[in-house]
Amino acid sequence: MVENAMMVNYHHTGKSTQNNELGMREMQAKVYEKRNSQYLLVKAPPASGKSRALMFVALDKLINQGLKKVIIAVPERSIGRSFKDTELKKYGFYADWKIDPEFDLTANEFGSNESKVNSFIDFLNSRDSKILICTHATFRYAYDKVQDDNIFDNTLIAIDEFHHVSAENSSVLGNALKNIIHNSDAHIIAMTGSYFRGDSAPILTEKDERLFDKVSYSYYDQLDGYKYLKSFGIDYKFYTGKYTDALEEAMDTDKKMIIHIPNVNSTESTKDKYEEVGLIEDKIGKYIDKDPETGIDYIKRKDGKVLKVADLVNEDGREKVQEYLRNISSADDLDIIIALGMAKEGFDWPWAEYALTIGYRGSLTEIVQIIGRVTRDSENKTHAQFVNLISKPDVDDDDVEIAVNSIIKAITASLLMEQVLAPELKFKPKSSDGEDKSETNSDNVIRVKGLKEASTKRVQDIIENDLSDLKAAILQDTSVQKAIAANVDPQVINQSLIPKVIFEQNPDLSSEEVEEIRQYVVTDSVVRQGQIISDEKENNNMLLKFADKLVNVNDLDINLIDRINPFQKAYEIISHNIDGHTLRILQRTI
Repeated sequence: MVENAMMVNYHHTGKSTQNNELGMREMQAKVYEKRNSQYLLVKAPPASGKSRALMFVALDKLINQGLKKVIIAVPERSIGRSFKDTELKKYGFYADWKIDPEFDLTANEFGSNESKVNSFIDFLNSRDSKILICTHATFRYAYDKVQDDNIFDNTLIAIDEFHHVSAENSSVLGNALKNIIHNSDAHIIAMTGSYFRGDSAPILTEKDERLFDKVSYSYYDQLDGYKYLKSFGIDYKFYTGKYTDALEEAMDTDKKMIIHIPNVNSTESTKDKYEEVGLIEDKIGKYIDKDPETGIDYIKRKDGKVLKVADLVNEDGREKVQEYLRNISSADDLDIIIALGMAKEGFDWPWAEYALTIGYRGSLTEIVQIIGRVTRDSENKTHAQFVNLISKPDVDDDDVEIAVNSIIKAITASLLMEQVLAPELKFKPKSSDGEDKSETNSDNVIRVKGLKEASTKRVQDIIENDLSDLKAAILQDTSVQKAIAANVDPQVINQSLIPKVIFEQNPDLSSEEVEEIRQYVVTDSVVRQGQIISDEKENNNMLLKFADKLVNVNDLDINLIDRINPFQKAYEIISHNIDGHTLRILQRTI
């Protein structure tokens, strides 16, 4: 197994994939509990069953809540298949999910954008039609034709992969959603597999986001409840020169692998994506043949094993390859996928276990999507792996600053992903009398002396639902990233840089509210990077290990936490994974 920069282990309990008496998985049941909410935001990982969760809620709104129509918008046509006709009654629910083919605008039969828009308008004006599926683009085009937002009254609008929406004025979908919220009584369900609102502009304005009830189902809940998957790791490999020369060390052709090559406009690209595919296949083995019916390439390894490779980079013949991928039914049907912009969001190849991504990805959302391709539960794997192959800075290289930034951002992304993929922890203030019997024995509740109570509902909501978003903003802040790489004094990071980002993200907060949130962010980050161990000699007390320091969890206090660098682990990853010469270049550039 790879020696990882980040490693999380799971208990493979099978809990997250078990159905209740209504035929719902754990996550779906949590969403169904909120079925009466007018506005609902669902954050849940890939493969947790968001599509079916929406079916349950949508049917309840149509049958029991008086709504007349359901509109589901997906980012691309292929994801529309997730909402095809589904039998639910035989598993315990009271209705089946049925789609009228006339209003599945993601189906292959539909032609021009104009015909889809016309069908959308026909649907809105129809008395009998109940459910429509379309792409985000069709929704945008159709909205431009709508004269009055009240036409969406008594309608549920569900936006899948909600992170595509933006609150910026230039976002047509974001503006449409804002207008519908304020000018009609429509119900909205927003679903996303990303834990981040976006890498720049927020999805919703703070005011509008507060209208939404939230259901968060963590990556850890999902993966810990799988039947087969036991662990997940993130690793980084660095190269000089061309990435194709470093591929043999980065690839593992014994694994079901997805290789994402860099964008042609990036510094890592050779600028010839077709040649890159050929070079990658040469590293895998000897090209034998291309199946004329499926478009799949056959590559023979040195040991004689023939691997089936899907090339999703070349446009010529790609439709055949995609059709083959849609119909594979076993692990033996495919070994490797080579892709550029595809095989990310909504792509389903459950046997995939190894994601090799070449070049730094500027979007944390994209990283989550890529990781989601390999973290599905499948009998062929007990471990899932994400490897990022990144260019190493050279002092003589004109792009040295770009390379340095790529390294820093990649490492901070892994730090964030570790927190997303690890078990959820809850932090509570320690009472003055030391008596906290109600929750002291809970595995995921840690009491901290001096930790402030959340004084407002706004603070409580951010702590409970938006800590991952906030950490994403903090870790993407240039000042924080430079401080991590330079190993700056912890108190500067904790008491100056972090509160500045919190306020920039939430300018409506008071200084007291910012400080309360800051304490929870820093506490969570510090405790997560420490190693929690049990001490039998201390009556099963939990000890937290920071580097060479052991602290009894019962003795944690906010003053101690503020003296610990919450990103020390990121600095250690940088130091351990690159040589001294490169580290000096990195620090000199900063």
